[in-house]
Amino acid sequence: MIKSFTVTNYRGESLDVELRSPEKSGLAVRNITGVTPTRANVNISESLYQDGGYFNSARGTSRNIVFDLAFFETETESIEDVRQKTYRFFPTKKPLTLYFETDNRKVYVDGYVESNEPNIFSKEESTQISIVCPDPAFYTGVAVPLLFSGVQPAFSFPFSNESLVSPLIKFGEIITATEKSIYYEGDEDVGVVIEIYFVGNVTNPKVYNNTTGQAMLLTGSVIQTITGSQPVAGDKIVISTVKNNKYIKLYRGATIYNILAALGSTSSWIKLQQGDNLFVYAATSGVASMQLTIIYKTLYGGI
Repeated sequence: MIKSFTVTNYRGESLDVELRSPEKSGLAVRNITGVTPTRANVNISESLYQDGGYFNSARGTSRNIVFDLAFFETETESIEDVRQKTYRFFPTKKPLTLYFETDNRKVYVDGYVESNEPNIFSKEESTQISIVCPDPAFYTGVAVPLLFSGVQPAFSFPFSNESLVSPLIKFGEIITATEKSIYYEGDEDVGVVIEIYFVGNVTNPKVYNNTTGQAMLLTGSVIQTITGSQPVAGDKIVISTVKNNKYIKLYRGATIYNILAALGSTSSWIKLQQGDNLFVYAATSGVASMQLTIIYKTLYGGI
């Protein structure tokens, strides 16, 4: 069940609307549509020789969220004040972000105001607001980092050392693993940000999602042509497979290199799918000098 939603307009101003307490916001929610999974456009080629056809592709459509809101008088605002407040937080043509809280999820989606149509000449004033979201997925607000190898923090306050002789307090723990499974709880495939830190020389670094069969293979000779050498100690490569924000960059000192051209021709942009995803990283040489972190957000098709 939806407990509340928050709208943040293009100025960064936010309005909280609790469904069970309309007297706080002045907006009583009568209905919300467009928050369930969207329809898909499935492309089929008809067969000339048999019944039916062949599947070509499928893509999700954009999301259209429609609010049916009645105006509610508050302690400080009249019905007219509340109506005009919707113009401020739902201005047509402008971008906004909607945050939804349900019994078990807190998610957000970005969109644009298509219309805000109040019914002024009515005994019970209300409005219908339409939001178009080009990206239909609902996102969790926090990115989840997963450390494959490196130093994991292990010290926090408050702390205690139960022994006066043995050193029991850990400030950090060295993790070394070239493979790890990620359990992804979302119901929409999601891109990731892969950060590779180098503590030594590495040749031809590679990252795989063995569950999906996707692989990203970086050609060391191309990296050398662009930067002057293959990855060395102190370098960091960041790979983003996030939709509409894909890139591969190498950080060396104060210089940032675009090394997208180093991506091998047989590579594909790695994504997480629902359930277990087994990630593995490797290299032609120097794999022990790689430290990998994967960062991702959880996507849902509906709330």
